Amino acid sequence: MSLKINTPVAVVFNSDPYTKQLIPLSLKWQSREYQIVKLGLHHTFRQGRTLFHVFSVAAPTAFFCLVLDTDTLIWRLTEVDNGL
Repeated sequence: MSLKINTPVAVVFNSDPYTKQLIPLSLKWQSREYQIVKLGLHHTFRQGRTLFHVFSVAAPTAFFCLVLDTDTLIWRLTEVDNGL
């Protein structure tokens, strides 16, 4: 079941300056930590002057959509799907 939400989350990620890639490694939501085991699609969009990075990622028990606001450097969780 897919759930649309819009809440800030803590994300641990790797930043590679040579390839200019961001790779989310884990996220913390509702006092639980989810290890990201698979990175899906990644795209960017602009809203005014602000650049946003959108990642679809998979943990062992759920799928998530994460959005990084590059102005504030705040990660937001916008969608959760437990696969049911």
